[in-house]
Amino acid sequence: MDRNLALNLGRVTEAAALASAKFLGRGDKNAADQAAVDAMRRMFDTVNIDGVVVIGEGEIDEAPMLYIGEQIGIAGPDSLKIDIAVDPLDGTSSIAFGRPDAVSVVAIAPRGCMLHAPDTYMNKIAVGPKAAGVIDIKKPIEENIANVAKALDKDISEVTITMLDRPRHDKLAEDIRKAGARIRMITDGDVIAAINTCFENTGVDMMVGIGGAPEGVITAAALKCMGGEFQGILHPATDEQKQRCIEMGADLNKVYKTDDLVKGDEIVFAATGVSHGELLQGVKYLENNVATTHTLVLRRETGTIRFIEATHKLDKKPEYAK
Repeated sequence: MDRNLALNLGRVTEAAALASAKFLGRGDKNAADQAAVDAMRRMFDTVNIDGVVVIGEGEIDEAPMLYIGEQIGIAGPDSLKIDIAVDPLDGTSSIAFGRPDAVSVVAIAPRGCMLHAPDTYMNKIAVGPKAAGVIDIKKPIEENIANVAKALDKDISEVTITMLDRPRHDKLAEDIRKAGARIRMITDGDVIAAINTCFENTGVDMMVGIGGAPEGVITAAALKCMGGEFQGILHPATDEQKQRCIEMGADLNKVYKTDDLVKGDEIVFAATGVSHGELLQGVKYLENNVATTHTLVLRRETGTIRFIEATHKLDKKPEYAK
């Protein structure tokens, strides 16, 4: 896959981040999300791809753009045919209430290589490359913690696990505490939480718990680029969601592993920080209509992990001001 496409994807997430970051702490998550969607969609129009959205903002009757099945990109005769998974603003509540770790993310793979995940919950476990191969989502959390600790050459008391702060995780948190590991609760956005397991400076060793299945596909793409591991089991919360899974041909008993969610090696992932986090800095607006962004770009083929710090003169980028 064209390596220049990786940098262009970074520009796509930068645009979404610059637009949505203006709503930090303003209490309007819908406006922030819409700004991210609009900016991301406009930037995709400049990219030489023939893309189909497989993970997006919803079905065509739910979202005016970046909906599932939408064709985006220049789509010329020489354009790459790809699947696209997007989350223009992962962490809408984080932006609305001025919290950390909101990001804009995009993942791509060749056409037919990404699972069209149903819009339901998924029970997840994720680790970085040093612990890949030692986890099993069907085993007790205590056993997974012990195996990860051994792989990382840590005492169990030094292992840090992150999860969404939700009542549904009360029993899981209790079991982790009994095992002796540390917990870092997050309020929103488990994509970046899983990616953090791949970087020692974040201090995160595992991500566990129930979150969105579409976000699971995006997470798997990122972890696959870095040699990490992701496992998930669909966990519909209602009969309607269960029926939706069945209609889509999803297996409610299957453990979806990284390669089940994203196939092949031609995978590219990009994420730009919207609000400040431990891995990515948030958007900073400076004087004279200047802003800075911090972006992570990954390529599975080469194993490249690239951080891009960019300074944007917004007067010269009118498309960002729309």
